[in-house]
Order: sequence, then C-alpha cells, then structure tokens
Amino acid sequence: MSTDKKIKIAIGADHAGFEYKELLKSYLSDYEVKDFGTHSLASVDYPDFAHPVASAVESTEYTFGILVCGSANGVAITANKHQGIRAAICWLDEIAALARQHNNANVLCIPARFVSEELAQQMATTFINTEFEGGRHAGRVGKISC
Repeated sequence: MSTDKKIKIAIGADHAGFEYKELLKSYLSDYEVKDFGTHSLASVDYPDFAHPVASAVESTEYTFGILVCGSANGVAITANKHQGIRAAICWLDEIAALARQHNNANVLCIPARFVSEELAQQMATTFINTEFEGGRHAGRVGKISC
C-alpha cells in the first residue's frame, strides 16, 4: 500500500458499517484518517455520518472519504447531495478502480453486508491508489454537477 502522508481520509459509518469502519481505520493507519462516527453498534441514522464525511471531502480538507453501511445505498445517496462529491458504491475491486479512473470518485461507499472484510480493505487500497484518467472522462465528469 502506498503511504503518501499527504492523503487524508475522512471515514464514517452507521451501525451496520461500524465494525468495517473500525477495521478500515486500523488498515489505513499509514494515512491520516479522521473518524466521523458512529462509535458503537447502537442504531443510528446514516445521514448523520455521511454528511460530515462528504463535507470534509467537499471542502478539500480531506482527499477521500470512505462511508460504510449495510447496502451502501443510504450513505451514497446522502453524500451525493453535496455538489463536489462523487460517491461510488463499490462491491468489486474492479469497480473501485473504475470509479476512480472514469468517474474521479472521491468517496468510496462500501456495502458491509455484501462484501468480505478482505475485499473492503482491497477496495480501499485500490480506490486510494488509482488515478483519474482524465481525457474523455474529464468532460463527462464535468457534466455531473447541476
């Protein structure tokens, strides 16, 4: 894994993603990682954690965001309400790579109920280390904002 200290990661989860969030925080310890919660398995509302992560990335204070919930849909929908966010639900390593290469995604959304811990770690590594290809994709990404 690359250990570029300039990369800062905002991470958050609801109760369904809490254990994966904790695992990913340890796994990504070579980076500066800020945990936006939740901090237990107690039932919570995913927007309360997705909005702060998205805001942190949108402000450019953080390079990437990682959000985890049961299906990843709730956190992705919430994060994508922010104008500067391109949150991608990923369930395969190849999708994490394409989200970065073609969509310049800046928030990785992981469905904890549908991927293994090992796959979540691999997707995080791939997402962080994959560059946006630009070129023809840049024009398409430029059309996303309203």
